[in-house]
Amino acid sequence: MNIIHAIILAIIEGLTEFLPVSSTGHMIIASSAMGIASNDFVKLFTVAIQLGAILSVVVLYFKRFFRTFDFYIKLLVAFIPAAVFGLLFAKKIDELMESALTVGITLFIGGIILLFVDKWFNQPIIEEEKDINYLTALKIGFFQCISMIPGTSRSAATIVGGMSQKLTRKAAAEFSFFLAVPTMFAATAKKLLDFYKEGHVISGEEIKLLAIGNVVAFIVALLAIRTFITFLERKGFVLFGWYRIVVGAIIIGLYMSGHNLEVI
Repeated sequence: MNIIHAIILAIIEGLTEFLPVSSTGHMIIASSAMGIASNDFVKLFTVAIQLGAILSVVVLYFKRFFRTFDFYIKLLVAFIPAAVFGLLFAKKIDELMESALTVGITLFIGGIILLFVDKWFNQPIIEEEKDINYLTALKIGFFQCISMIPGTSRSAATIVGGMSQKLTRKAAAEFSFFLAVPTMFAATAKKLLDFYKEGHVISGEEIKLLAIGNVVAFIVALLAIRTFITFLERKGFVLFGWYRIVVGAIIIGLYMSGHNLEVI
């Protein structure tokens, strides 16, 4: 991996992490197209640059993160299911991560679902995070567990989960962003810990790549989040649904034609 690879992957991370399109699917296509070897550092890089994306959420919603203690309790309640399922099924999740076909199929099916989400959940009553109770937060947390299937998209799962609990599209998207902070921080911390447990040491060049990746992911995510919220309020999910169907079909097609897709 070189600096150009790092910048491209970071742009993809910043654009897709908070959109309901699956960053994993896009990473597969990009890494395959660039011929990046799926080594341990590349796998670490694609997770660690999430820290930049996390920071963008904190910066954009700074006041919300320091408004009430109840806010953190809701995030903790929503985070618990993913933490438990992640620990219980870590090995199975890693196995699924090695399957490009799984990612392609999940993207495709998820795209079909997004085509109808706006019609299914069209009578929201919760417009702000402060009106979400603990039970609702927990239910959204269980939806987040679905995203452990590669290609699902954490954002898609949690936003749809929120809308199913009568949150508006904006409220569901914003709670999804907030929930990303503890979830992605925990995933990054675990990946770093595993990396060091396996005896790896990050070189000076790799530290530079991580720094560049996080800065780029932060900047791109800042723009992506604001644009996404505006678009979602006006247009809904249909375009994202068709987009996922196309990307999923591309991955399935490449896999079926014998291309060696490196899953990162």
